[in-house]
Amino acid sequence: MRRDTKIAAAVTIAGLVAIVGIYVVSGLPRNEAPVPVSEHPVVAGTIIPAPVSRQDAAGTFPLRGATVSGPLSEYAADVLGIEVSAAGSIVLEVGGGAAESYELTVSDTQVRVVGGDEEGVFNGIQSLRQLVVDGSIGATTIEDSPRFAYRGAMLDVVRHFFSVDDVKRYIDDVAMLKINHLHLHLTDDQGWRIEINSWPKLTEVGASTQVDGGGGGFYTQEEYAEIVEYAASRFVTIVPEIDMPGHTNAALFAYPELTCDGRTVEAYEGIEVGFSSFCIDNERTYDFIDDVMRELAEITPGPYLHVGGDEAHSTSDEDYLAFTARATQIAAQYGKTLIGWHEIGRSDALPNGTIGQYWSFTTPRDGADAHALSIVEQGGRLIMSPADAAYIDMKYDISQQLGNDWADGPTTLHEAYSWDPADVVPGIGDAQLLGVEAPLWTETLTSIDEIEFMAFPRLAAIAEIGWSPRDGREWNEFAARVATFGTYLDAEGVTYYRVPEVPWAKG
Repeated sequence: MRRDTKIAAAVTIAGLVAIVGIYVVSGLPRNEAPVPVSEHPVVAGTIIPAPVSRQDAAGTFPLRGATVSGPLSEYAADVLGIEVSAAGSIVLEVGGGAAESYELTVSDTQVRVVGGDEEGVFNGIQSLRQLVVDGSIGATTIEDSPRFAYRGAMLDVVRHFFSVDDVKRYIDDVAMLKINHLHLHLTDDQGWRIEINSWPKLTEVGASTQVDGGGGGFYTQEEYAEIVEYAASRFVTIVPEIDMPGHTNAALFAYPELTCDGRTVEAYEGIEVGFSSFCIDNERTYDFIDDVMRELAEITPGPYLHVGGDEAHSTSDEDYLAFTARATQIAAQYGKTLIGWHEIGRSDALPNGTIGQYWSFTTPRDGADAHALSIVEQGGRLIMSPADAAYIDMKYDISQQLGNDWADGPTTLHEAYSWDPADVVPGIGDAQLLGVEAPLWTETLTSIDEIEFMAFPRLAAIAEIGWSPRDGREWNEFAARVATFGTYLDAEGVTYYRVPEVPWAKG
């Protein structure tokens, strides 16, 4: 799902942020400097992701002295800095429309958010937050609903471990962009991050490492439940991943009985991939998978379990196919829909409805398109995460020290925005797509500030691709809205990179 080249060591963010100029980027080779053009106006009160329709009118609603009533009023009061009352001037209500949809109406005297369900109300609140400018909200009428049901972000907590509070903060970050799934990459060669009661050494031993040392960490099942509950309060579904049969060195380190020869393997704190594998002919392997998937399903109320399946370079083709057929059937018996990286499409024995996560390039390579089509032919759909556009751990530019660059070099904001999931794999359109996801791998990232720095503003591009209608998306207009979004991120205390393609406000 990611790297084959050497990755630079992490550094602090200090000194990386600089405004280089205002640019438009169009059709240029990667890493080539774009041509400066005139500045686009920064318009107040814009929304990311863009709504389906918006009609502005004269007048403003003053936020000072306003109160809020209705479902989610406590949350709205908290993020807007106002009070709750029985008859608020900001009215929230559920109106019975389509799931996640909302209508937002602002006049001089009242704000009304009518959601198709409570999640729709929540989505309307996110738009309302961005409309506040200098303590007031411009009069407007918005009707809005998402393009895709699955709009995701992924956080790797293995290469470097992140606390419960860090994960909660990232949940808040993604939720304000109407992203409704957080995929947690919980296991890999460098560590095992989720407590499994029936195999305690996974965390007693396997959680002790991370990239470049310094100790690792893990979530107890109670802490994981806390994350899941917090995410649900933001209408975000947690998608846990147990990667296999490769990316398994931490499990093998904890339990040598899962190897073919029973020998102890060394702990791993590097960044290479593809060297580890479960023993496919070992029955203990499948006892292990059964126990892990059973416990994980029991503590995960959401509909999905992610079973990895990528970069199993140390597993023969024959063994990979045998393992995938058996392991996915074991995992599927616990009532969840399975997700796997697109390589699982090599198998023609997937449980019906298995979802593939496509991580190749916007121009498919190495048979990725055939694997993706195989998953669809077996009754599944796809989540699109092309590495050269949606992987937000890629460097913004070649001089940057944070981040990776193996996906054809750095990824600019323009490149993150200028693709469409229905154009990647021939024969795969909206009907075959579940949605999109922005993975963020943490080989070089050690703090939540560094995570946010890599995520913003590119996460806004992926969020808009997942939510907004395809027709009408236009780079220059988006860049101007991102400039306004920067002032919103400033107010929210979110770290971000002032990319040179955007006309950021001065000062």
